[in-house]
Amino acid sequence: MRRREFIALMGASATWPFAAMAQQPGRTYRLGFLYAAPRDNNGVVTAFLDEVGRQGFIEGKNLAVDFRASASHPERVSEYAAELAKAGVDIIATVGLPLTRAAQQATKTIPILAVSDDMLGEGLVNSMARPNGNTTGISILAGELDGKRQEILIEAVPGVRRIATLADSNVTAVAKLNEMQEAARARNIELSIHRVASGKEIAAAIDMAHASGSAALNVLASPLLMAHRHMIMDRVAVLRLPTMYQWPEMAEEGGLAAYGPRITEVGLQLARQIAQVFRGIKITDLPVEQPTQFELWINLKTAKALGVTVPESLLARADKVIE
Repeated sequence: MRRREFIALMGASATWPFAAMAQQPGRTYRLGFLYAAPRDNNGVVTAFLDEVGRQGFIEGKNLAVDFRASASHPERVSEYAAELAKAGVDIIATVGLPLTRAAQQATKTIPILAVSDDMLGEGLVNSMARPNGNTTGISILAGELDGKRQEILIEAVPGVRRIATLADSNVTAVAKLNEMQEAARARNIELSIHRVASGKEIAAAIDMAHASGSAALNVLASPLLMAHRHMIMDRVAVLRLPTMYQWPEMAEEGGLAAYGPRITEVGLQLARQIAQVFRGIKITDLPVEQPTQFELWINLKTAKALGVTVPESLLARADKVIE
């Protein structure tokens, strides 16, 4: 995770009236953060809070962060959300549909700033332009891109005839998986689907995908799977299984390929919204945002280790090739 990328994206910042930008001297702002992965040694969380600091809210000075991680105990999400609400935080930040719904059930008054797949389609907001409630955030269109990632993966592994999908059953609808299976079948590709509901199920699902004869794996968009990405990368490396991921930066971490908005850009957008709410902007005046750019990153080091020759035509279309 390269923090300087946050700074490079500052030109996308929205302009608000000066009066609305005032901070209250001497006040400590309280941010509740409900996230899948633990905070310790988490570059994503560190870079995000660094950007919140650049917006004027610095942890340990005028910002206190109350963090809850759900990946190890997904059954306690509602409990974690209730704890944050009772703690009297000024804002609850969430990532993913299950965590955001839990926060909405815990409070109808505390502003919720969320990153989720389809904020409107999931029913988290009733309007993209003027959310009528206590929730707004970033709609990342992740599910819409899962099929595109499947297409790219098939192209990246020439001659592949059987692939697998790793899906979070808490996030990805069965109808979407059926749609992807039909798309694979139309290209004479056999697709096996492996659904998981918790981190402890992931390794076995990957092993099953490999045992089924799948020659490539598509890891669908999910905060849970993002939280366990290093375990996934380690496992597919042992099995020599070419794998596609959600966030471009995951290719830089060792994945074969990844396609979507950069997590740094999404983090910048969310940090900016949080700063605006701290400064007095109402949720109803803060539209749901969407990513402005989608990128394809390919890691040739990983391709070589897996024995995959990525076609030149695909490399030419990539936004970044890691050599």
